[in-house]
Amino acid sequence: MTKDFIVRPKYTDKKEDKSITMTIRLERELQEEYDKLSAKSGRSRNELMCMALRYALENLKFVE
Repeated sequence: MTKDFIVRPKYTDKKEDKSITMTIRLERELQEEYDKLSAKSGRSRNELMCMALRYALENLKFVE
């Protein structure tokens, strides 16, 4: 099983917008990395961060 974070081309979908606005604080270096990934992938920084958060939730394991 691969642990790669895969970004596929964006497809336009006219789904109802279910998003909310939320503010987070992050390190400048992390923001700059997302800016680079955004330019490379053609997706917005917000889209990539949402994809990464979803990936983290789907692969989260708690260890005691």
